[in-house]
Amino acid sequence: MEAQGCVRIRSDACGLGELVVPYPVAGRVRDGLVTGESWTSRWSATWRFDGDDVAWPVRNVTTVPMLSSEPVRRFTWRARQRHRPGLQYIVSTGRHHGFESLEEQRLLLALDFMTAAEVLPQPFRLSFEHVGGRGEHKPDFLAILPGGGLWLFDVRPGNLVREADELKFAAAAEMAAACGWRYTVVTGWRRHVQSVLDQLSAQRRPLWDPLALQEQLEGAAGLVPAIAFGDLVNGTSLPAVARAHALHLLWHRRLGVDLARPLGDASRVWRVKR
Repeated sequence: MEAQGCVRIRSDACGLGELVVPYPVAGRVRDGLVTGESWTSRWSATWRFDGDDVAWPVRNVTTVPMLSSEPVRRFTWRARQRHRPGLQYIVSTGRHHGFESLEEQRLLLALDFMTAAEVLPQPFRLSFEHVGGRGEHKPDFLAILPGGGLWLFDVRPGNLVREADELKFAAAAEMAAACGWRYTVVTGWRRHVQSVLDQLSAQRRPLWDPLALQEQLEGAAGLVPAIAFGDLVNGTSLPAVARAHALHLLWHRRLGVDLARPLGDASRVWRVKR
């Protein structure tokens, strides 16, 4: 029964950690940080409010009114730059969010699929101590996920991570742990995940459904453990339009599919029990 036993990444039940390829920060890198007693008082995070920078010691970061903050670094566009910045609309927040590369844009799309309540790009500047002196790091995103959990992210292809980056990532991981947050360096994605999310995202916004096609799709999918995507939409009263509604239901996790396989007419789809 594919909907139960052979699916590698269930779209209706997966978490973000199942989708990304993280970068493992080695223990030897963490040994280069200066922590010890009262390190959370010596390390600081600087946030920006109304154009002014305000620093908090790491031990007090959980008291920061972060939802009122601004990015500590502005997103710029110029000729011949090597990265590609832009704005990504996130349905779950109802706003555009800045990104500095296509890799960051892909993370924003995945956070939208996870229905992030808020995403803060370039949220703060971390000042930390290491055996060679002091260092600074600006993490890429801080996301608030359903339930209120916070997740700090850096985004960097694995082949571009340098030794200096590893030390900054280790410092961000230490801060996140002290604040009770999760932290991940996203180097890539499990195979097919991003292509499937991209297809589903085409119909993530609200859809008008005067023919009750979504009801037809959910009803048919609930009759069997799993049904081929093509058979599901072709069994409705208007298959051409039902395809868009099927993608909408998949994005909003009312139907499920395997994110680890390409999405096509042969893909097995199931109804999500609510």
